[in-house]
Amino acid sequence: MRAPGPWPGAACGPRPSLCDVSSMSLPSSGPAGSIFDLDCTSGQVRWALVAAGCAFYLGVFVACHQLSSSLNATYRSLGAREQVFWNLAATRAVFGIQGTAAGLRALLLDPVLQADKVLGQQNWCWFHIATATGFFLFENLALHMSNALFRTFDGFLAVHHLFAFLGFLGSVVNLQAGHYLPMITLLLEMSTPFTCISWMLLKAGCADSLLWRLNQWLMVHLFHCRMVLTYHMWWVCLGHWDGLARSLFPPHWALFVIGLGLLTVLLNPYWTRKKTQQLLNPVDWNFAPGRPNGPAPPKKTR
Repeated sequence: MRAPGPWPGAACGPRPSLCDVSSMSLPSSGPAGSIFDLDCTSGQVRWALVAAGCAFYLGVFVACHQLSSSLNATYRSLGAREQVFWNLAATRAVFGIQGTAAGLRALLLDPVLQADKVLGQQNWCWFHIATATGFFLFENLALHMSNALFRTFDGFLAVHHLFAFLGFLGSVVNLQAGHYLPMITLLLEMSTPFTCISWMLLKAGCADSLLWRLNQWLMVHLFHCRMVLTYHMWWVCLGHWDGLARSLFPPHWALFVIGLGLLTVLLNPYWTRKKTQQLLNPVDWNFAPGRPNGPAPPKKTR
């Protein structure tokens, strides 16, 4: 009898089964002793990385507030709600850099994930999945605390971040889930650094500057790239539907498909339209759409 050929993810080792997945050893993709060599089959390690991600991005939020309060006159002129939005925008930008770097590596460079888009796993991916879960935990807490404090609610943003948190949480708890689609999902954060720059320059009264317009053009282009990327994700899902359905828990698979559908037909087109409108009419619709750009004028004292 002829021995069966190697499975598509052979670079990862033998195909794991449900009975021994808890003891499998993931391949190393970093230098010996690096953070990517952590044993992420251990739940304790994964949850520690989730907590570390949440704490790190909380630290970015606090550091941005401290630095901006000390160094930036525009920041000091903003109201409390706008200052919170400023710090959240900066924190999302930092996460966007992490997500873009990780997503591009998975999309273009990693041979293991390219070979098996359903079950392929890498240790470096575990690090990004766990810390991304921590970021989205922080983001959801910050968003809802801000909404409660200032009595506001952005439904689209709330739905987006809830689906993101639950989706990455599902990848953290399921050792059998492949890493390709979570990494490509992180690449969708490619627009957030440019969104941050756009909003900060807008609040500083620089909407007429060449820098703001170039950044806005690039941001609109990246929102179109996000839409193309969602089509690629659908292509992967449709081409590997049965394998993905078997490797993911049914609620997680349903959540991913529904979330990707909402992102494709509703959220991405809506945000792309709004950013294009902003390029042509540079106002901040989040706070005062009818007010000219720049810091709020100082209040008159009697």
